[in-house]
Amino acid sequence: MSNPEDEIEASRAPLLTHLLELRQRLIRAMIAVLIAFVACFFFAKQIYNFLLIPYVWAASAHGDVPKLIYTAPQEYFLTQLKVSLFGAFCIAFPVIAIQLYKFVAPGLYKHERQAFTPFLIATPVLFAIGGAVVIFLMMPLAMRFFLSLEQQGGDGVAAIELLPKVNEYLSLVMGLVVAFGVVFQLPVILTLLARVGMITSDGLKSWRRYAIVFAFIAAAVLTPPDIMSQFGLAIPTILLYEGSILAVKYVERKRAIEQAAREAQPAS
Repeated sequence: MSNPEDEIEASRAPLLTHLLELRQRLIRAMIAVLIAFVACFFFAKQIYNFLLIPYVWAASAHGDVPKLIYTAPQEYFLTQLKVSLFGAFCIAFPVIAIQLYKFVAPGLYKHERQAFTPFLIATPVLFAIGGAVVIFLMMPLAMRFFLSLEQQGGDGVAAIELLPKVNEYLSLVMGLVVAFGVVFQLPVILTLLARVGMITSDGLKSWRRYAIVFAFIAAAVLTPPDIMSQFGLAIPTILLYEGSILAVKYVERKRAIEQAAREAQPAS
């Protein structure tokens, strides 16, 4: 008869092994972030100027000279640090994802590992597409809207001019990039849930009306208070939801084919 204390000690050893491996994976991910942060800091101004493209386009089209301000001596320096950290996480994300995958991979079956690999590739690609939509589509539209609110002075009327602060503009851009990047993960998330049997395509169809309402509510909360920006997030979200239904259908069809093939095999 086995001793309960011996069983506890035997289970404790694998737990410590997993914790040590998790620490090693996290250290590697942090090193990747640190290296990317140092590299991004050297190019912080160039990265920030890239993020300024929407404002430069909108201001130039409006006839204004693009100009930002900072009201505290350290503000622009801290903004560069935020830019570097934001860029570091974006660059190091594949390394972070790979380290997490390698940590959980030993507990997966071979077919589960093969099924999970495409999602590792799709996640950063979809996030990058969401960020590109923000920089080249949504932010120019939003900045044109904000610039249209300017008021010319004269004849007893005060002049109202948009002078963005460097840190507030960065917060706006980063918030939108993260929001769109997360929304563009919808097909990945729903397809993974379908693979584990938590959702079905019929269920997604029945929830369509609620998804549309939620998309517009989320767009109203996450985007600037103008119709163009809100529709700019809500419409892609709805389209991604519809695309997710097709992806889930494909998963269900593939699962049915595999199930039929297993049933057709003679029992050994």
